[in-house]
Amino acid sequence: MGDRIAAFDWSGSLGPIEAWPQSLKTIVAFVVHSPVPIVMLWGEDGIMLYNDGYSVFAGDRHPVLLGSKVREGWGEVADFNDNVMKVGLAGGTLAYRDFVLTLNRTGEFEDVYLDLDYSPIYDDDGVPAGVLAIVIEISDRVRAERQLLADGDRLRFLDALSRATEASRDADEILTVTTRMTGEHLGVSICAYADMDADERGFTVRGGWSAPGVRNAVGHHRLTDFGQLAVSTLGEGRPQIINDSRAELPPADAATYLALNIEATVCMPLVKEGRLIALMAIHRDKPHHWTEAEIALIHEVAERSWAHVERVGAEAELRETAERLHFLNETLEARVAERAAQLQQSEATVRTVFETSFMAQGLLTPEGQVLYANTTALSAIGATLNDVAGRDYWDTPWFATTPGMADRVRETVASVAAGESIQFTMPLHLPTGERVYEFSMRPAFDPNGRIVALVPEASEVTARVRAEDALRQAQKMEAVGQLTGGLAHDFNNLLAAISGNLELLEKRIDQGRVAGLQRYIDNAQGGARRAAALTQRLLAFSRRQTLDPKPTDVNRLILGMEDLTRRSIGPLNELEIVGAAGLWTTRIDAPQLENALLNLCINARDAMAPNGGRITIETANKWLDDRASMERDMAPGQYISICVSDTGTGMDAETIARAFDPFFTTKPLGEGTGLGLSMVYGFARQSGGQVRIYSEVGRGTTMCIYLPRHHGTAEEEALAHSGETDHGDGERVLVIDDEPAIRALVVEVLEDAGYIAIEAPDGPSGLQILSTDQRIDLLITDVGLPGGMNGRQVADAARVYRPNLRVLFITGFAENAAVGNGLLAPGMEVITKPFAMKAISTKIRDLMDR
Repeated sequence: MGDRIAAFDWSGSLGPIEAWPQSLKTIVAFVVHSPVPIVMLWGEDGIMLYNDGYSVFAGDRHPVLLGSKVREGWGEVADFNDNVMKVGLAGGTLAYRDFVLTLNRTGEFEDVYLDLDYSPIYDDDGVPAGVLAIVIEISDRVRAERQLLADGDRLRFLDALSRATEASRDADEILTVTTRMTGEHLGVSICAYADMDADERGFTVRGGWSAPGVRNAVGHHRLTDFGQLAVSTLGEGRPQIINDSRAELPPADAATYLALNIEATVCMPLVKEGRLIALMAIHRDKPHHWTEAEIALIHEVAERSWAHVERVGAEAELRETAERLHFLNETLEARVAERAAQLQQSEATVRTVFETSFMAQGLLTPEGQVLYANTTALSAIGATLNDVAGRDYWDTPWFATTPGMADRVRETVASVAAGESIQFTMPLHLPTGERVYEFSMRPAFDPNGRIVALVPEASEVTARVRAEDALRQAQKMEAVGQLTGGLAHDFNNLLAAISGNLELLEKRIDQGRVAGLQRYIDNAQGGARRAAALTQRLLAFSRRQTLDPKPTDVNRLILGMEDLTRRSIGPLNELEIVGAAGLWTTRIDAPQLENALLNLCINARDAMAPNGGRITIETANKWLDDRASMERDMAPGQYISICVSDTGTGMDAETIARAFDPFFTTKPLGEGTGLGLSMVYGFARQSGGQVRIYSEVGRGTTMCIYLPRHHGTAEEEALAHSGETDHGDGERVLVIDDEPAIRALVVEVLEDAGYIAIEAPDGPSGLQILSTDQRIDLLITDVGLPGGMNGRQVADAARVYRPNLRVLFITGFAENAAVGNGLLAPGMEVITKPFAMKAISTKIRDLMDR
């Protein structure tokens, strides 16, 4: 240090050494040669000059301290040194023993214990010009002395804690005593213990001790709320030590601690087999520098407590096990004997239950061999147990004489042996007669969950089934009677109108009164048209009407009939049409759909009379899954829906149940046939769809028609004939019909229109003409022909010879299936009876023009 002082540039503080006062030179020489750590503080600023001993004490602050101002050089104790300078320059002295200063000599603060002596230094004039400080560090000695005291105190505390808990055999009691004594000994605010959740993400503070007036933290907490430092440190099995929550933690993490009034904490983890399972935490409500002695004590308390708890638990488990073994040993023989009275009794009880049951019951091996059958089951086949025991269940007289039943029972046994329970109704041909049973079979499990037997049961329901069959037959006959009665009533009315007008027509002609005859003709034709419409509705309900389905844009169809619909519902009712964007195409008979929608709108109008209301026609795409399709009695898949809603009176459940019955109507007598909804229902079902009613009394009704999606585009509607002729140009047409009147009528229409007509009374004769090489431009044939060959068969056979032959089928509805339910080949068309002459002329011309 003498060399450093000599080489130091003092120009900025004390000036050149040659100019120093002799008193300063003398004292510096004394200082640098002294083995005791000494620092000299010269002048008002306390410029520092020190020896080798002091440089060791200064640590990393050396050599920067040389020549520095003492208040700046030791900034952390500036106030202390300011007092030293004031006292020394005033001629006073200071002495400190076992004095502690908190200094930063190595990059972090530490408590340094010192013996300090301060005295004034006089200049050449005898005036105090500086302060001489002798600095003796005694930190090691003080720590050693204090460690001895702390060790003694720690040992005494641990001994007292052991005595207080050694007699306890309850874990909670041990932890309660431990946290109280530890908290009081350390003078903290809280000492608590907690159990970790299974996922190690949270913990529950079960109990502990808190100082008077301090709220405990009992309850559940999330570990992540205490910060990532807590998660990582405790998860690795290391204690978390915080001296000052505000200073050492990020604000978000510190907030959790401060909310619980925790300013300083030590948290000890318990880790077993790599898992964090428990915590012991000591908290202070003020910042606190935890000493090594305190941390060591907390660690040892935690380890001892947990070891004691585990030992107590293990001892308790051993005692409990020993007691259980003792109990089992004492009761084993009695239990064995008792179990054997019980087994015999159970077997007798089971047999009694089986034998007194009205059900036919049995017991099978898992493979299906008969182990047991009760008297009810055996009497049904007139056999004894010896006759069936050991045989395959399906090969016994119960099933052997009923066709197909043995295979079904064999499959049932296999399914039940795999764990299923099965129920079904079985009609059987038994040796004792024809019987019907409700049959079930289920597996029987042992305590380990293995299937050890199969249990078949059957209840005879022969009388009930026969009664139900008789009831259904009676209901069917009642429905047929209602249908035929209503049909006869309506047709009698129509026939009376037709026959009456024809009689009057004949009478007026005989009288020569030809004026005004058109009204009789119109009335008769009107009756005929209403009869045809009635027949069509009946066939629609029975799903036998002739359909001409084509890919159809339903939105366009609805808009096309908007004017007609508005006129039909009248001015008192509003009409709203809501067409779904991107509505799928469906393949249906468009005129029949128009008729169905018009029926629904008219019904809606009547339901809102006399005050009127709002009718909404809405379309939508529907994708029906298994559940939705089952609710609507349809196959799963893609459909479009057309819903007609009204704000009318609505329907009750009974009316909804009968709404589709033919001739059922809620309208007054004479105002409805009761066939409108039945026709809508039949049309929807025949088209592969469904119709459903959603209604609430007083709130209105929604009728929804569901039709299957067609994957393709809708065909453009054919352009109407505008000024085109229906006349022929000598084309040759073969007419096959077994009804002479109809055949003659068609021939007359053809000849009037300029065609050449050829006649045949049945299929074979017509086919004979078609097999020749004479020119035939069009075949018109009735579908229902005699002679073993119907019209469709004639047409198909003719196309073998004439692939491009155009065909017009005439059908009376019932033969709809014979012409493919509307699925006709190109160049084939169909017209239904009765038909207007204009209609058949137009059909013939359309076919000729193709």
